[in-house]
Amino acid sequence: MKLIGMLDSPFVRRAAITLKLKGISFEHQSLSVFRNFDEFQSINPLVKAPTLIGDEGWQMVDSSMIIDWAESVGSGASLMPSEPAARLRTLQLLGLALTACEKSVQIVYEGKRAESHRDQDWLTRIKDQLTAAYAALEREASGRNSWLVGDTLTQADITVAVAWGFTQLMQPELIQAADHPALAVLSARAEQLPEFAALPPT
Repeated sequence: MKLIGMLDSPFVRRAAITLKLKGISFEHQSLSVFRNFDEFQSINPLVKAPTLIGDEGWQMVDSSMIIDWAESVGSGASLMPSEPAARLRTLQLLGLALTACEKSVQIVYEGKRAESHRDQDWLTRIKDQLTAAYAALEREASGRNSWLVGDTLTQADITVAVAWGFTQLMQPELIQAADHPALAVLSARAEQLPEFAALPPT
């Protein structure tokens, strides 16, 4: 089994960490959708990261789909709570974290345009959405001594920590750790786990 994509993508990294946590063996093939476009296209014409390729030759794209599949075939405890209230909270947090991922990536992509072609109004709107997502996540993380949903690591913790790491890598001037102490602590706790340490965002 292969997972295709760069670990500096929060979507690739959340999928990779989840596969590892669920005990699913895979080979990581680090291809960029920019620098390695032709090679990636020869594997998957969609050129979408992450792409998961099964030993039988099937392909799956989109980190949330890959994670859902991993939950159904992997080992160990589920990373998605089954109790309704806990599941609702996890899904709410995932929505915020995925928004943070999406907006951070959009800012990166906009920055790849020639400066004369950048849409400053659009960029301002994206930055405001990113700020709002992290403000909401900081409120949700404040006052918690362990993980975001009870005392057990969930997909919410994985995705929030991965989102935070990506934004700190790409836009630390927009979302400063000093203004988000609870998220900084949560992310540091997650990054100490062996599954995170084995898959750094490089």
